[in-house]
Amino acid sequence: MSKTIAIAGMGWLGQSLAQHLLLLGYGVKGSVTTMHKAATLRSKGFNVYPVKITEEGVSGEPQAFLKGSDIITIMIPPGLRRYTGADYVLKMSHFLSEIKAAQVKKVILVSSTSVYDDEQGKITEKDNPKPTTQAGKQLVQVEQLFFNVSGLTTSIVRFGGLFGGSRQPVRYLAGRKDLNNGNAPVNLIHRDDCIGILSEIIKQDAFGYIFNAVSPQHPIKKEYYTQKATALSLSIPHFSKEEVESVFKQIDSVNLGEVLGYSFKHKL
Repeated sequence: MSKTIAIAGMGWLGQSLAQHLLLLGYGVKGSVTTMHKAATLRSKGFNVYPVKITEEGVSGEPQAFLKGSDIITIMIPPGLRRYTGADYVLKMSHFLSEIKAAQVKKVILVSSTSVYDDEQGKITEKDNPKPTTQAGKQLVQVEQLFFNVSGLTTSIVRFGGLFGGSRQPVRYLAGRKDLNNGNAPVNLIHRDDCIGILSEIIKQDAFGYIFNAVSPQHPIKKEYYTQKATALSLSIPHFSKEEVESVFKQIDSVNLGEVLGYSFKHKL
């Protein structure tokens, strides 16, 4: 009997993951934040429910969404990029209560490499995060919330910067001047590899692990974005000169190879 996968957050990545899992023969259910979005995706053939998570609780149809699911993949944007006092930990604790009530036993929690600080330098999953930002600290708290709760087995996937399709980070940098950290290594991952990694966790039943999901190639920013801008016929971004030798984080993975045996589809 095929498993049913719930995908919390049917956005740019979630919809593509859903399409891939359906092709593999899994049952797929998804959630979005509004009834309008749910209706739009239902018209495209997705089984989608409205679920909205706030500091006050979870509204919409969370139990209808979660009922009968073997695994839930959580890819809900934390909304912490510009810290405005949002309590991501409280939001996710409410959602965790719904997951436990629905008796879902396995979780894939999509997190971010922003849990690591630049000062940590070269990093694998064997290195504990030492975040200094409020956003990073909240992400780590949510990771621990899910990883340590009884009755659930969670794998955490820390994605680097996402790209693919029309999403090309260089478009936001094209033509800009005096950009910082030109000598920093890029920590990026293509959407196809995000989907490949998440699918392998499900197929191999690889739960109870932390995965740093970042391409193993790390060209420096100024060279990488110059090359990408040229390839896309965009204005080349210019980085300021750095007088002082700086420490930058470079995210690598041990577990993608040792646990999943994963080979990347896209090179940087």
